[in-house]
Amino acid sequence: MPASAAGAGSISLAGTDRQISAKTGDGSGIGKPERTLVSLGFIPLTDCAPLVVAVEKEFFAREGLEVSLSKEPSWANIRDKVALGVLDGAQMLAGIPIAASLGIGAVRTSMMTALSLDLNGNAITLSRALCERLRAQMPGQMAQRPLDAGVLREVSAAYVSERRRPMTFAVVFPVSTHNYQLRYWLAAGGIDPDRDVRIVVVPPSQMVAHLEAGDIDGYCVGEPWNEVAVARGSGEVVITGYEIWNNGPEKVLGVTRDWAENFPNTHQAMLRALIRAGQWADQPENRMEVARLIARPDYVDADFDVVKMSMAGSFRYGQAAEPVQLADFNVFHRYAAGFPWRSHALWIMTQMVRWRQLDPARDLAAAAREIYRPDIYRQAAEAVGVDYPLHDYKTEGKNSAPWTLGDASREIAMGPDLFLDGRIFDPQDTESYIRSFESNQLAGGGLPAPNSNDGTA
Repeated sequence: MPASAAGAGSISLAGTDRQISAKTGDGSGIGKPERTLVSLGFIPLTDCAPLVVAVEKEFFAREGLEVSLSKEPSWANIRDKVALGVLDGAQMLAGIPIAASLGIGAVRTSMMTALSLDLNGNAITLSRALCERLRAQMPGQMAQRPLDAGVLREVSAAYVSERRRPMTFAVVFPVSTHNYQLRYWLAAGGIDPDRDVRIVVVPPSQMVAHLEAGDIDGYCVGEPWNEVAVARGSGEVVITGYEIWNNGPEKVLGVTRDWAENFPNTHQAMLRALIRAGQWADQPENRMEVARLIARPDYVDADFDVVKMSMAGSFRYGQAAEPVQLADFNVFHRYAAGFPWRSHALWIMTQMVRWRQLDPARDLAAAAREIYRPDIYRQAAEAVGVDYPLHDYKTEGKNSAPWTLGDASREIAMGPDLFLDGRIFDPQDTESYIRSFESNQLAGGGLPAPNSNDGTA
């Protein structure tokens, strides 16, 4: 996609979608899947639940699909296998279809998503050794949750002196929400993520082992790998992703654009099944069954007693701490969780610009329209009788309490959407939002000239 000045300033959110619609063959508006054998990839995390539920509770089967799930060790595997056609689609980090389509971190492959799989689900865990050191110096501050990242400034210099390396944190992938959440938290506490600490990539299931080995001092990851560290006494959770951004996006169903164009009915069948699976998984009476399903060796392969914590809305920040109720730690359906908001795509791209992964001269609005496809979601939602938003964008960060989305097929109850630092994200003015941060690509130098190329995507 060529660079364009349109991505740098106030943007127009208008635009006509190129439709990828399901064919109708029987008058019902639902066409027969072009192929029935489908392979989908997933990472062993609790938020693979919609895919597991869709298989185990036969939501895929009811749509005429025979779906096999492929457990993958890393997000790079997921991206590459979908790009090469080894997998038909996959559970993906919300940033992967964007990064793949823009050529960030790999050869450019046009991907898209028409379904968000969940909201929230992550947390930041610090090692026991680091927490004990912080507690000895600042017992009052360490008693608070969520923890202000500013406390790390008190020990970061000593870490460099004693260990001859900067304080080191792990994230699951460079374009993950985990990376952006960790950086958001650190920067809000006055810590420059690129200068004051080191950030490395570690697959989710390996986080605890690296923490216990002393290779890293903390990490941002999805469940159950925070609560595993808590249960083993090797780490403490200091803040959840929800506390950084209430009800922010997490995983999506990603496919290549070519696949969606070649198999539109199969795609719609997958969407219908996963919408129903997310709806089922979000019902409180089903959460324990969901936890039992995903805890199995062929899925997450973790202790049920640990997996059930976040799934039941109960969360422990430390081994000796009493569980607290976090009902929205995992959201699979309510709050229009399945809707692929283009404003979510734009926010992710602002973070890519902020942290020098993406040229700010890119046309962000055009990329959001191409990669996030709420029009395709609405087709599937209409078919299964699920309410859906009528517009593709919403302002983020202005609702501190539950609210009602009236601009929908029918009113939808929504959750809070506050950011940790109180900022408001207006999708119509991405430049001002990026400029509002002290640590960002634009600080001090202004925007590059249109069509310039500094080596970023």
